[in-house]
Amino acid sequence: MYGPAGRAYVYLVYGMYDCLNIVTEPEGRPAAVLVRAVEPIDGIDAMRRARLASWRARRRSQTADAAGAEAARLERLPSSRLASGPGLVAAALDIDRSLTGLDLLDPRAPLHLEAARHDEPPLTVAATPRLGIDYAASPWTEVPWRFVAAGHPSVSGPPASRLP
Repeated sequence: MYGPAGRAYVYLVYGMYDCLNIVTEPEGRPAAVLVRAVEPIDGIDAMRRARLASWRARRRSQTADAAGAEAARLERLPSSRLASGPGLVAAALDIDRSLTGLDLLDPRAPLHLEAARHDEPPLTVAATPRLGIDYAASPWTEVPWRFVAAGHPSVSGPPASRLP
């Protein structure tokens, strides 16, 4: 996370979920943005397969019935919810800690950022308190450092329709 900006920083949370961060500050200053959700646009079947592979990898024992049930659940899941949480982003895009340091600004990289398409309407951005930091003291639990596309179905956490 110490830079340079535009690099991937992937870490393991709760000992089981990889999370993607994008380094945002110059080299030597530890700061990054956690990617909490993405909107699946292309490769949706591959995302479903990656989510199932991630589910299988996290279980020590599993039955064929359980795996079949999970596969069926993922098939029914709306595509907008395939990557609607930080651990789900990594699972759906097959992101792991081996990608830490990857230049996300390099269009040849296997994982990279792209500019928004010009034919898409601009998103309305809402700022809300962060999620998953109940252990932190005030004021950190109230600081509006979670930025979301208001009303978007892929937003993680509380339904986007309830956001300001």
